[in-house]
Amino acid sequence: MAGNTIKTLENVLALASMRQKVVSKNIANINTEYYRRQEVTFDEFLSEGMKSGLKITQDRHIGGNISPELNDMNVKVADDPNTDFNSGINNVNIDQEMSELAENQILFKFASRKIASSFKTLQGVIKGNIS
Repeated sequence: MAGNTIKTLENVLALASMRQKVVSKNIANINTEYYRRQEVTFDEFLSEGMKSGLKITQDRHIGGNISPELNDMNVKVADDPNTDFNSGINNVNIDQEMSELAENQILFKFASRKIASSFKTLQGVIKGNIS
């Protein structure tokens, strides 16, 4: 169980790191003429997951044992299809980028704290402090 949780949290951290790079690139190119903002997408993985349902190993379980690799999620960086150049030079909206940056920071902090907590619990079990 702990290994599955830790692997899922590692994937969340990898995804958040990728999103950070993409949003930072968008912000850095805010004054670049005809630059097309980019975004991280993994919609295909989500829609496939919703179709297939969750694997339930016991009747009392609500979720499943799903911990796909980041590569398996078909995560990719794609150009934003929006062609409206609101700023007159490109389709980067600084308010949207800053919002995504803040949201991503919260996600990263959550995942890093949860993974640290998981390792602390494992360390306590190993030392015999926690049963």
